[in-house]
Amino acid sequence: MNMLKEYIAYLKDNPEHYWFKRKLFGWGWSPATWEGVVVIVVAIVAIVGNSIRFDIANSGDDMLKPFIIQTAIIVAVLIAICYRTGEKPRWQWGFPKDDKKDEI
Repeated sequence: MNMLKEYIAYLKDNPEHYWFKRKLFGWGWSPATWEGVVVIVVAIVAIVGNSIRFDIANSGDDMLKPFIIQTAIIVAVLIAICYRTGEKPRWQWGFPKDDKKDEI
């Protein structure tokens, strides 16, 4: 429970109003504001909608390539949005000790 409180404090400590903050463990982002959550939800809906649309078509192998390409485009757009509106990505394991390293 204490880690959850620390994580919420980490997300709220956001003076630059980043939509996405670094993940605590690994490389990548987590949504930190409502805008970030909306972006994630829209991406998930787009991917699920893409899969439902191609499942309805049910044409087999000829639809697999367009499905993969369109899903890759959705993911690429999501990564671009995260990169543009989020903290600079870097490998992190746990709560940041010193953010001065980012300024170098």
